[in-house]
Amino acid sequence: MILLFSNQFNQSFRPYWRCYYANTDAIVYVIDSADKDRINTAKAELSSMLQEDELKNTLLLILANKQDLPDALSPTTISEILQLTEIKNRSWSIQKTSALTGEGLDQGFDW
Repeated sequence: MILLFSNQFNQSFRPYWRCYYANTDAIVYVIDSADKDRINTAKAELSSMLQEDELKNTLLLILANKQDLPDALSPTTISEILQLTEIKNRSWSIQKTSALTGEGLDQGFDW
């Protein structure tokens, strides 16, 4: 099973995320690259999620979405903010994407 999370989801749904952790093979975490105000919230949520026992063996794919916007943070910057290089206990990848144009989506899911 693949879990898809986004920093754009309604806050009221977040307590229910845990209901979907069992039997998960991969996490796809979508970051709104243009939403600089929520990037630290996204970091905290991702960090919390990665500490869950039920998710300890999952792959992690970060989709840095909205790369078509001129003020979007680069995947490198997002990786630094999320401290992805500190993740040593699982395979992870970050892919720049644009849901609007489709850029990067195939490459991300091919990983």
